[in-house]
Amino acid sequence: MFERIAVAVLVLSLSACAAPRPHPVAPLPIQPFSSLQALPPAGSYQVDSQNSELRVLVYRAGALANLGHNHVMVNHAVTGVVQVGGSIPESSFSLEVPVESFVVDDADARREEGGDFTGDIPEDAKAGTRRNMLSAAQLNAAEFPEIRVAGATLSGTLDALNADLTISVAGHEASVSAPFSLQGDAHTLTAVGSLALRQTALGITPYSLLHGALQVDDVMQLKFRIVVPIG
Repeated sequence: MFERIAVAVLVLSLSACAAPRPHPVAPLPIQPFSSLQALPPAGSYQVDSQNSELRVLVYRAGALANLGHNHVMVNHAVTGVVQVGGSIPESSFSLEVPVESFVVDDADARREEGGDFTGDIPEDAKAGTRRNMLSAAQLNAAEFPEIRVAGATLSGTLDALNADLTISVAGHEASVSAPFSLQGDAHTLTAVGSLALRQTALGITPYSLLHGALQVDDVMQLKFRIVVPIG
């Protein structure tokens, strides 16, 4: 009886698009480009989905956290447009992230994230996590198939930028500040960054079970690499 309850708890508790404790994390790897000296020529540039990535790190929490696992959600279907102006404040971008394209606990991604994500996750647990993450109670993929990101204001320098974003998730809009850095060469511009973000800031209620004994943190860690061909 207890074993069946524990399995159900494991599947249900990690179903939300939940969040890690604010552990320090390394940014996603990028090619060793030289430092970017100037913005590329003004114009509109399409995001390279094949080489771009959004990664969400999901951590267990609560007194019974040992019944669950930490999870890595990866999306390689990010699309969008970067508008380069004559200066950083005159530039902007918009992104679309199809929620159906999230992959739960890819073995390589878990290994890349290190000690907090050791071991492979059973396929049935992955499927249960993904199914519930996309459900009407969470990301509501049927009604809102995309997460939308708009960069309203950019500030800073080329090696230490900040974007004040509007993120639309499951019908809720949130204002978020995201730090990132740019690297590039004559052909490619790459933006890389990471930030901690609360589910509640996105209008999502963190999942909790057994009066909070098994839960997911309100804070999730987002990591991104956005690649844009420029010539």
